[in-house]
Amino acid sequence: MLGLILARGGVEVTLLEKHGDFLRDFRGDTVHPTTLDLLDELGLSEEFADLPANHVDSVQLPVGGQAVLIASLRDLPGKHKYIAMVPQWDLLDLLAQAAKEESTFTLRMSTPVTGLIRENGRVAGVTYRSEQGEGEIRADLVIACDGRESTVRAAAGLDVIEWPVPFDAWWFRIPRHETDPAGIVPVLGDRRAWVMLDRFSYWQIATLIAKGSDVQARQHPVREILESLAGMAPWLSDRVDSLDSWDDVKLLHVRLDRLKKWHMPGLLCIGDAAHAMSPAGGVGINLAIQDAVAAARILAKPLKDGTVTDADLAKVQRRRIVPTIVTQGMQRVLHERGMRPALEGDLNLSNRTELPRPLRVLRRIPVLRSLPPFLVARGVLPEHAPKFARR
Repeated sequence: MLGLILARGGVEVTLLEKHGDFLRDFRGDTVHPTTLDLLDELGLSEEFADLPANHVDSVQLPVGGQAVLIASLRDLPGKHKYIAMVPQWDLLDLLAQAAKEESTFTLRMSTPVTGLIRENGRVAGVTYRSEQGEGEIRADLVIACDGRESTVRAAAGLDVIEWPVPFDAWWFRIPRHETDPAGIVPVLGDRRAWVMLDRFSYWQIATLIAKGSDVQARQHPVREILESLAGMAPWLSDRVDSLDSWDDVKLLHVRLDRLKKWHMPGLLCIGDAAHAMSPAGGVGINLAIQDAVAAARILAKPLKDGTVTDADLAKVQRRRIVPTIVTQGMQRVLHERGMRPALEGDLNLSNRTELPRPLRVLRRIPVLRSLPPFLVARGVLPEHAPKFARR
């Protein structure tokens, strides 16, 4: 997204992608209303509409064997009142193809960054590895968009603030039937919690586990995961044999951190490279894209003019720091008030006949009921495409 917008602003952009294609099993395939708005503004809505997508407009919670609606996106402001579930490789292909139409954009696949070039107290480019061997690219600005395990961030040695997280997550998929509930379905059980994402023919499932418990849990039969889930959601009891082995279950080491300073002369970090997000709320992708749009709008002119300074990079952090702090603050509350109690067995809903009192209050008060969907779907301080990038 950042490369596309900058290229439309006339900035020469080279994007280095570690892998040879985008066909990987991404965890977050959510396209939020703010991103859908951006695609409209960028003139890509028709191409996006041709991608396989499922529109999620509700969150249901199994209570006593019944699916109870706890949140709806149908009352959101704006045109898009849903989250689109789209294979992330399809969205990345769409953005890459749109960017390739710009003469100033270059995409180099199978080219992982290996380090930074430093000259005269600033970052002057990157070193990389490709099928042709080692190489380097010099640049007026390096922007790290390489996620929570950022090679660039590590090479820069920027200071990080990190908060403890009580859980890690398993990711796997099982078949979905037409008679199943639709949308996003959280399941709270005995010392375990799940979030089920409706993906047409299958469920993509995140299972929260106590931090550091993965190795010991893998000593047990993999079937126990789905047996436990089916105990909370009986309509899944016919799929307890859906996982063949532990190879089908991927581990995500959950982190929540933020750089004190997102930049140094010649370098800017955005997205998870600047602020690793927890999967709580599924908002990491949304926040990263908003970072990209803000960075492109602020930096396009100084980059094109060859005048970009550290002060320009600081403007990006100032623009995006409040949404980041607010979002991570909400995630920390969710960790302590939701995830930790669930993992400690205090939020088992399988034997309840009604929602816990806080959720009942949430459902009854319109303002409170609409706030969580708004924050998840639209976020804090949504960004819009600059005029020069609109089509």
